[in-house]
Amino acid sequence: RGWTSGYPIYSLPLLVISEYLQKVPRALWILMGLVFVALVGIKSLPMSADVSYWIFYLIPVFLVTWFSTRWVGIMISTICAFTLFIADISSWITYSRLTIPYWPAIARLGSFLILTFTLSSLKSALRNEKEFSRMDPLTGVGNRRYFFELAEMEIHRSLRYKHPFTIIYIDIDDFKAINDSFGHSKGDHVLRAVAQTIQEEIRSTDKVARLGGDEFVVLLPETGFEAAEVISSKIRRVSVEITQREAWPITFSMGGVTFTGPP
Repeated sequence: RGWTSGYPIYSLPLLVISEYLQKVPRALWILMGLVFVALVGIKSLPMSADVSYWIFYLIPVFLVTWFSTRWVGIMISTICAFTLFIADISSWITYSRLTIPYWPAIARLGSFLILTFTLSSLKSALRNEKEFSRMDPLTGVGNRRYFFELAEMEIHRSLRYKHPFTIIYIDIDDFKAINDSFGHSKGDHVLRAVAQTIQEEIRSTDKVARLGGDEFVVLLPETGFEAAEVISSKIRRVSVEITQREAWPITFSMGGVTFTGPP
């Protein structure tokens, strides 16, 4: 992979593989994991116990970490522990008491469940932290980092599918006059209103971000010049209407560029 302006650019083959893996249904991943559990349980008799235990511990860890929710993780953990318990009592080992195999099975199930709850909690916390790190706290739209990540993904998509995309840049003119005349709280209110206005006028596939200060950017995936011109006209018209209605002493400078080939 190479680097451009501090952001990683992955190779096209890796992008293609990643896209195909993401298209595999989550249920299929879970099914493959459970089938693997069954195969390991069947083969556990000639296999070393340490090897089979490691595999059984790794299956719920892998599935819960990457593909599953907490409740699916509980189901997978229970099946793993139960399959390993069946393999134990079906082996040639004899026990002095019938209850002896049950205690390790309960301990393994407890270990699986602890791993499941711990990993799912960490995964949820990481997901929330990742979302907050890409959000502008003042306006609620994406921030500069969020925009660069989306733009990089769109460049790769354009490279593969040869589709155009458009970027619209929006700057609030004379925004400093609002802060000087009415205070920064009023300025924050204006920024939130502008961000909400832009968000309402774009499509669900389009993304808006605040680059900083009074600058916003809109990413229009797979959008040519004609469609982008319609969207930018709507944003401009509604923005002018809201400034006139609120009597804000500001105007907007807007510009857009359509990439028929990725930059």
